[in-house]
Amino acid sequence: MARENFNELLLFLAVAEERSFTRAAAKLGVAQSTLSYAVKELEARMGLRLLTRTTRSVATTEAGERLRQSLAPRISEIEADIAALMAYRDKPAGTVKITLSNHAMESVVWPKLAPVLGEYPDIKLELSVDNSFRNIVEDGFDAGVRLGESLEKDMVAVRIGPDWRLVAIASPDYFKTRAVPTTPQELMHHNCINRRLDRVGGLYAWEFEKNDEEVRVRVEGQFTFNTDREMVAAALQGYGIAFVPESYIETHIAEGRLQLFLEDWTPKFAGYYLYYPSRRQNLPAFSVIVDALRERNL
Repeated sequence: MARENFNELLLFLAVAEERSFTRAAAKLGVAQSTLSYAVKELEARMGLRLLTRTTRSVATTEAGERLRQSLAPRISEIEADIAALMAYRDKPAGTVKITLSNHAMESVVWPKLAPVLGEYPDIKLELSVDNSFRNIVEDGFDAGVRLGESLEKDMVAVRIGPDWRLVAIASPDYFKTRAVPTTPQELMHHNCINRRLDRVGGLYAWEFEKNDEEVRVRVEGQFTFNTDREMVAAALQGYGIAFVPESYIETHIAEGRLQLFLEDWTPKFAGYYLYYPSRRQNLPAFSVIVDALRERNL
């Protein structure tokens, strides 16, 4: 049966369940003549009599009763599903999927969301750690987290964290027999702990800047990791120089286990932003996430 005739099935079901054109018309808010015409069209198309009409009552025929029993539970399920979906308009519920780097999750996203989401048990949060860029639309994410310098122009962007920087660090033991580098270029003569870029697969070129001079250095060394924590651990054990987010090593610096250098070559850059297509911003669950993450200290 053609899809455009589903409305006639719904009208038939109303009459069959009410056993009255009058009551069905009042329930649906339509004219009795509309119901009568729809049922006649349905019967003509099926080649079956579905209702028996008298001046006092309406009853289903055997075929009509079978059709009613088939339609009623399916329509009820559809109505229940629609009602459940409509609830998303009124309360924060559903799944929010975000792609982000490990550092973004540990330093900004999880610390801000963990205290808040306990109040919203119907929100399901999926955080996918990936240190490379993802196409959030093609890959099925609701949002992503990137540095301000890497944002796509066709996305809504909300700042969620302060400026921060990558810093060069090593253990004091490493420098017992080596000179501390004073320029980025001198790193090429040291054992450096490399970073593997997840999706691209290449090694990250360390980026420095001083007095508008930008320098990219491709370092070499014994170890390569794709996570910051392991890079810090290797540096703590004296295996070489690492280039990592400052937040990971502040305690180690304060307690003397690691030392900073080339600080004048490592200025801060724009912090993390949550980015997403504009169509996501009106969903209550997503609005809770955005509000919790929004940077207040701008």
